[in-house]
Amino acid sequence: MAATLVAPPAKTKKRLAKRRPPDHSQKLRQGFQLAFLALNVWIGAQFVLFVRYYESGGHGLHVTRPAGVEGWLPIASLMNLKLLLATGRVPRVHPAGLFLLLAFLSISWLLRKSFCSWLCPAGTISEYLWRLGRRTFRRNWQLPRRLDIALRSLKYVLLGLFLYAVGSMSAPAIRAFLEGPYGLISDVKMLDFFRFLSLTGAAVLALLAVASVFVQNFWCRYLCPYGALMGLAALASPLRIRRQAALCIDCAKCAKACPARLPVDQLVTIRSAECTGCLECVAVCPADGALEMSAPRRRRVPVWAIACAAALLFVGICGYARLAGHWNTNLPERAYFDLIPHAQEFTHP
Repeated sequence: MAATLVAPPAKTKKRLAKRRPPDHSQKLRQGFQLAFLALNVWIGAQFVLFVRYYESGGHGLHVTRPAGVEGWLPIASLMNLKLLLATGRVPRVHPAGLFLLLAFLSISWLLRKSFCSWLCPAGTISEYLWRLGRRTFRRNWQLPRRLDIALRSLKYVLLGLFLYAVGSMSAPAIRAFLEGPYGLISDVKMLDFFRFLSLTGAAVLALLAVASVFVQNFWCRYLCPYGALMGLAALASPLRIRRQAALCIDCAKCAKACPARLPVDQLVTIRSAECTGCLECVAVCPADGALEMSAPRRRRVPVWAIACAAALLFVGICGYARLAGHWNTNLPERAYFDLIPHAQEFTHP
């Protein structure tokens, strides 16, 4: 008697039991992004006016130095963090950068790497660039898997180099560097890099911008050591994107929407350091309850709670620094008149 071959049943998508109500998480996140970008533009404009006043010998509009510019000095902030841990005292030079770093690390630890997708100006610009590419070319391109993995390791290599350099410095050496001429006006040196951009620097920035149009979050995904640090902090976060397999309809929309290209549709819990807590996967999920940001014991965390927690941590930590007198770098005006006009003469010791 001939054997009868029975074909395996074709895999069918599950029926949608209950449709998710309209999701407004991305509008809220984009509001945070634009507000923080505007804040950084305002700080940048203030800082330019501040520097020009001292470069001109006291002519023009006098503007107080905005301490928030120290958020763009991650190496100095890491140095100050080591100094704080080694001495138990808040450094007097660039203290705002230290507290901004603590705020961003706290946000990343509690709310996953949401600093990158909710607050970081570079992350915001990167996101709008790849969205521009998608609207223009109707797609973004993905690098081959092996190349993608190799390039993703670069940001951790860069972070390791920075941590090694800072970690190998003694507390007196860090203090001597930060309180020396170069360290005191490292913010001005950073500004001058962009004001007097070299041909090589312009070419690199243009290349990064073009790459970000074609490849999602090119800078953030492959090269940003600050994002790598936030990702490591996020590994200890109590929050996770969790998928309820019983409610999932296997549409794979979440995986397609994920900017980090994580296989959200195949996992139960997202633990990756690449997850930025952007909630785009949750926003596109059509099945109610199938995909949520959850706290321990699977307690759902609404998007408004994430927004409020991020705002409270940022305002609370920076507000404490202001009230405690640990926000401004208090240098005499004469020092700025002596140092800023000669900023380009100082080199890294």
